[in-house]
Amino acid sequence: MTREKSEINVVVEGKAETPTRVNITSGKFSMIIDEPEQMGGTDQGPTPMQALLMALAGCINITGSFVAQQKNLEMHHMSVRIEGSMNPGTFMGMPSNDRAGFREIEVHIDADFPHATEKEIAEWVEETENRCPVTDNIKEKTKIIVHTRETV
Repeated sequence: MTREKSEINVVVEGKAETPTRVNITSGKFSMIIDEPEQMGGTDQGPTPMQALLMALAGCINITGSFVAQQKNLEMHHMSVRIEGSMNPGTFMGMPSNDRAGFREIEVHIDADFPHATEKEIAEWVEETENRCPVTDNIKEKTKIIVHTRETV
């Protein structure tokens, strides 16, 4: 049995409201990305880096639930806590040898599998990590092509 190659195209559009605040839309959903006041923002939404980790937490939750269901593992609850460490110097234009993004991201998953063995839980964690699209995009180099539109 062959699987057909399928593709999902995700489109996100952003319109700047201020130098730090952007209204982001995707499909019927919208959100504001902003910076805190101490960074010149209005603190009306998460920062881009917070939104990235929020997306990772959401994807791990969805993927982990789906993997548990496929493996017939009874899961009573799951919570995800993610911490990222970064040096804002590069972003701020200060001399720095650090990269602009997170140096490290720690994911803490608290999942309750009342009848699973340690081996089953370890396999669930590994499969969840391997199948999570956001994890994949953060861990692997994804080609990003930037286009600009010249104004006349």
